[in-house]
Amino acid sequence: MVRFLFALIPALWIGAIAIVAVQNATPVSLQLFTLHSVAMPLGVLLAFGAAGGMVATAAILLLPGKGRPVRR
Repeated sequence: MVRFLFALIPALWIGAIAIVAVQNATPVSLQLFTLHSVAMPLGVLLAFGAAGGMVATAAILLLPGKGRPVRR
């Protein structure tokens, strides 16, 4: 069941991003304080955000003591 959820969650993300990308082809620019990103479609920004979150989560799980619980 856990493996199914691990496959289902990214699949839902990809499907949602595809729907938003098709509906919102207008370029948007992300602004953080005084920094501005290049104008790109909202779906692309969401895809980068989702991919960055997945990579960060995988990196956190690789840290010692965060992955599997220690059996005592």
